[in-house]
Parts: sequence; structure tokens; C-alpha cells
Amino acid sequence: MRAARVVDGAHHEVLVVGGGQAGLSVSHHLVAAGVDHLVVERDSVAHEWRDGRWDAFTLVTPNWHCRLPGYPYDGPDPDGFMRRDEVYEWVRRYADTFDAPVAEGVTVTGLAPRPGGGFVVTTTAGTVTANAVTAAVGGYHVPVVPSWAAALPEHVVQVQSYDYRSADELPPGPVLVVGTGQSGTQIAEDLLLAGREVHLAAGRAPRVARRYRGKDCMTWLAEMGVYDVPVAARGLAKRESTNHYVTGRDGGRDLDLRDFARRGMRLYGRATGVVDDGSGRALTFSPTLARDLDHADSVAESIKDDIDRWIETQGIDAPPEERYVPVWRPGAELERLDLAGLAAVVWSVGFRADWTWLGDLAPAVLDPEGHPRHVRGLSPVPGLSFVGLPWLHTWGSGRFLGIAQDTGHVAAAVRDWRAGGSWDGPAAHTLTEPAPASSSAAAG
Repeated sequence: MRAARVVDGAHHEVLVVGGGQAGLSVSHHLVAAGVDHLVVERDSVAHEWRDGRWDAFTLVTPNWHCRLPGYPYDGPDPDGFMRRDEVYEWVRRYADTFDAPVAEGVTVTGLAPRPGGGFVVTTTAGTVTANAVTAAVGGYHVPVVPSWAAALPEHVVQVQSYDYRSADELPPGPVLVVGTGQSGTQIAEDLLLAGREVHLAAGRAPRVARRYRGKDCMTWLAEMGVYDVPVAARGLAKRESTNHYVTGRDGGRDLDLRDFARRGMRLYGRATGVVDDGSGRALTFSPTLARDLDHADSVAESIKDDIDRWIETQGIDAPPEERYVPVWRPGAELERLDLAGLAAVVWSVGFRADWTWLGDLAPAVLDPEGHPRHVRGLSPVPGLSFVGLPWLHTWGSGRFLGIAQDTGHVAAAVRDWRAGGSWDGPAAHTLTEPAPASSSAAAG
């Protein structure tokens, strides 16, 4: 990596906003093509892996999925799962394998059209111009909390999943985790393993078995081509899908909320608000737990069905395996939690995007729901592109597995456009909602 800086008034062929794995991957392609560019990172390269994960975090995808352009995982455990600090160091090392020009500690605050073509980019270190801009900042920017969170008692410490580090950093006493996506379930287990009293408000997130019929389920899905299915074949609604929960901790295993309950965790349906019923303030829940547990199990089993069909059609020798049997079922669902004794709440209900830095270009680039409008990363505004978004093109987008393909496509499109080619954004191509696909492996 080559330390660079923003020079006020300078011009670049391409400006890449974001110095994580996606931004670095774009830079790799641009360096290889000899294209002048600058990567601008508001903190330090790959800092999200270090600053936005808890101490015991591990990848949920096998290490062999980690393959950036010119930089596949070559460690000793391809079927294992790197821990937080290992991922951070792995991405940092990637930046040092080529001459990526990165200006760290610089935030992009505004983007505007440049008279005569291109863009004016305002940063905390000065204003520059660029013929093309690639946003590589992901799609998870601002943590979401319900409006009624403000009604929780002052003694209850509220922590975002992004800021959670370990059970020891929370005050003594019971902890409520709200949300059962990948972060919520793993944090709930982390607290349970630390011996804490844990309450978990479940949502409708699906789950997936860690292994089935002798192989990691994500390896099966990769071999089946599921991660290569384009969003156009699934429908744009897939952008809102919650990823299946599972863990890579201790070599990888299932995460089963029913097993959590059997081990002493208190499970609830969706958290709905705070009430004061005369006996003190309490958190209320909808009676959705049984339904959502069944849904999570059904998705996991449907993935196994797809794997079974693949094994049969390909003639693969894989020993059969008994199917999952629920180890616990809720009786009368718990719909109230007294807040008097609760010590902390960990919010894990998702993030919303913040594209305010797009400035006056936002109306042309964002759809009514606030999602970037694009075709394979190319926006309606020629020269402005996106990488690193979930379902940018396929289910593999936004994961290490699909970054090389996505960034290669965008970098080549920018290069060819600057050489006089067309800009094939949504002004020329419009994604439509297709009929539902038949495979269930990507359901959820």
C-alpha cells in the first residue's frame, strides 16, 4: 500500500470512496490497468473488521471463500473460520501486495456534478475532482433502534451490536439481545457461554446447518452455484433478506435457538414496546416465537433438500444423514419482561444506509426506498458506480466470495467508458421483478 494524501484542487481519473476489501479490490484492478486513481478512507484500511466486531467474532463462511483479486486465502485451514483479528490482518496484508494509493483518515462529505463532466468531491482534507467515482462503503451505515427504545429505564445500558465487545464490558445482571440475525444470535451465544442470564427477542431470520452429509453447507451451496445466482433471477426484494444464522466459532457449529432455550436462555417473540402496567415498566413481545422458530428450521431443512437433490443428480458419494428434530418447543409464549432487574440491552435489529454525501446526485441515484439504483454496480449517472453492496449482482456480492467478480466488472466498465464505450447503467437496462425461482437454497 502506498500512503497517499488528498491534495486540494487535484484531479484524478477515478476516486474510490472506502478502503475496505471492496475498495481495495477496485484499486487492484485499476493499478493493473494503469488507471490513475485515489482511494479515500475515513479511518484506516480494513478498520471495520477491527472496530465493528466483538472479541470472539469469527467468519461464518469458510476461509476458502476469502479470495480477493490476486489474493486467495492460502493459510493452513481453508475449511476453518478466521477470527476477527485474523480477518483484519488478512485484508491489511492485501493492501500491501500492490501499490494501492490510499489516503487514510479522510472523509468524503459531498459529491456534485463537475461542469463539463465528472465530479467535484468534497472531503475533510480538501476538494478534488474526478472523472469517475466508485462508492465502496457498503450498505450498513447507521444502526437501527425502535423509537420506543427511549422509554427504557435509565439504569438499562443500551449497546449496539457494532459496539458490543464481550460480556465483561456489560454491567452485571441479565442481558436482553434483540434480533436474531447473524450478529444477534452469535452475541447471544457469547453471553450464554460467559455464564450470563440471557433473554433473546427473536425475529424471522432463517438459519442454516453448519454441515450436512460430510461437508460444510456453504461449500455445498458454492458448488451448486447458488452464490452465483443473479439478483435479477430472484427479484430486487432479495436486497432486504436477512442472512442465515450459523457460527464459525470453535471450528464451526449450528446455532439453534431451541438449544439455547434448553440451556437456560429465555426466548421471546418480537419486541413490541415498553409499557407501565402499574407494577413497573415492562418490555412487551408478540406471540410469534413458535412460528419464527418453525420458519428458521424449515429454511434449514429446505437447504438440505436442495443439497440432497444435487448429490443425487451429480452422482456424488455422500453418506446420508438423519434430519433435524426440534430439541425444544415453547409452551405458553412469554409476552412480558420486567425491566426493573434488566442490566443491558444489545440491539441487533439491522442498519440503514446513509447516502447523504451523494448530495444533489441522490435523487438521480437512489430509488424511493433509498437503495442505490444500478445495474451490476453502474448507476444512472455515468461514471458513478457502487461495489460491496449485498446482492449487488449475486448472492455472493458483499461477501469475500463475490468481490473479485463485482469489482472486476465495475473497474472494467469504468475503464471502457473512459475509452469511449457505453455506460450500461439502469438508464439503459431496468431490472424487473421476475417470477419466483424454484430453488429454496437462498430463501429467507
